[in-house]
Order: sequence, then C-alpha cells, then structure tokens
Amino acid sequence: MVKENKRRINAVSVPTEILIHIAMILFCALCIVPFILVIIISFTSGESITEKGYSFFPNSWSLESYKYAFEMGYVLWRSYFNSFFITAVGTVASVLVCALYSYSLSRKDFKYRNFFTFFSFFTMLFGGGLVPTFVVTKQVLGLHDSYAAVIIPLLVNPFNFIVMRTFFQTSVPDELIEAAAIDGSGEYNTLFKIVFPVAKPGIATIALLNAIAYWNEWFIPMLYLRNDVKHMPLQHLLVSMQRDVEFLAKNAAMMGAEASKAMQGTSTQALRMVLVVLAVVPIACAYPFFQRYIVAGLTIGSVKG
Repeated sequence: MVKENKRRINAVSVPTEILIHIAMILFCALCIVPFILVIIISFTSGESITEKGYSFFPNSWSLESYKYAFEMGYVLWRSYFNSFFITAVGTVASVLVCALYSYSLSRKDFKYRNFFTFFSFFTMLFGGGLVPTFVVTKQVLGLHDSYAAVIIPLLVNPFNFIVMRTFFQTSVPDELIEAAAIDGSGEYNTLFKIVFPVAKPGIATIALLNAIAYWNEWFIPMLYLRNDVKHMPLQHLLVSMQRDVEFLAKNAAMMGAEASKAMQGTSTQALRMVLVVLAVVPIACAYPFFQRYIVAGLTIGSVKG
C-alpha cells in the first residue's frame, strides 16, 4: 500500500513505456526518412531514376544535378546572401512589431485594446485580394525592386499577434509590471528589460515562424522583383531554375544541340531534389538555436513560482 501511494501519478508500466518509445521512434522515422530519400535522389543519376525510379539504393550515382546548380556561381551565392539578409532583417523587424503590438493588447489598462484586437482579427477573416494588394504595394507605396518589397508585405501577421498576446497574458504576471512601475520604470524600460526576458520562449517561437515564412517566400519576390540577381532571394531563383530546366527537358529536341548539351546527365527529378536540399538545409540549421526556448515555452505553464 505504501509503495502504491509513493507511485508517481504519471507513472506507466514497463510494457506501456516500451510501446510509447517504439511509437515515438516510428514517428521520428516518418519525419526523417523522407528527407534522407530526397538527399539520395539528389545524388542519383538520371538513368537510374528512369530505370528504377526513386530508391534508397540506386543503380548509379551522379553529381551532375549539383554541378548544374553550382555552375550558376555568383548568381547562386548572391541569392543565398539575399535570402539570409531578408530573413534576418525581416525576422527581427516582424518580431519587434509583433511584440510591441501584442504587449499593448495584453495590457488591461490599455483603453483601446478591444478595438485594436478586433482590428487585427478582422484582417484574418477578410482580405483585399491580390489585385488591390499589388496596386497598393507597387504603385501607391512604390515597393518594388528592393529588399523592402519582400520584407514589408510579411511584416504584420495577425495570427502571431493573437498568439503573442495570449503568451504575454499567461506568462507575464500583472504584479511584475506593477512592481516595475512602482520602482519608477518607464513603459519601454519595463518592456525591454523585464517583460521580454520573461517572454523569451514566446518571442523565440514567433521568430522561428517568421524566419521560416521569410525563407520560404517566393511568390512575393516574383510579383515585386525583376529577374535580376541584385535582390532575388534563393527561393525565387530555385523556382526559376526548375522552370527553365523543365522547359529545356520538354523542348530539347526542337532546340537542337545546345539544349541537349545543357541537359546531358541532368535529371529534372534529381535536380528538383537538389533544389529541395539547397533550400531546406540552411533553415533546418536554425532549429537547434530555437529548440530550448520552444521547449521552455511548452512547459512554462506547468512550473509554479
């Protein structure tokens, strides 16, 4: 009886624990194995893909698809720089806007918080559409052929406002803000030196979501940027490369020797996987930097002060 009383509430039997571990291992495999297959296909020769299809054990290996991608040289590395710059600046700016807006909505003493909450939520339900957005962005605001044309359209995300507001309300005690005010701390000093350190898990989560959004964006650059390398991000370049290769593959016979030479040894399927690897690996490296904050954010509600 004493042993049963001392048993943890969340304890499970050994067979159940083994089943849970097996299930988690299978789930992790479902997440990792497809990406491993993508990497293998990117190193597979076109002949092997034609004969055997997608396989973990191809008949022959090839670097032609990577060679075709890296032959772009300066264009590829410039697009990488543009993507890193847009992602870094856009993430910092969008997180700052989100935190400032959400913090105001979380304050009960803010008179107009209900109006601004509805104002942001309304845009989640009703949008102006692509044509008015394009006209306002390009012709009214003059945002085209610049980094701002890619950064500013993604700067405001109403969903992130609501998530961050809820995080502020549940994780930052009102007594902490009141104590800071009694000690003579101003609003901005309280926000940046007291509230932000407490809200690191929520800020890191929003930062990760924004970073992924900026890194993966290709449609906005296609609308507002010319097809030159000066401001073109990686995703836009990869979409253009894939479109060009598919065009060459379909019309190689009609275009003669030059098109056939360009496509020699290059498989459109393998090149597509190369583009996936080039796009996914850099942003995947960002996850370890945010992981501990996200885990803290998931468990912060279970810790008593």
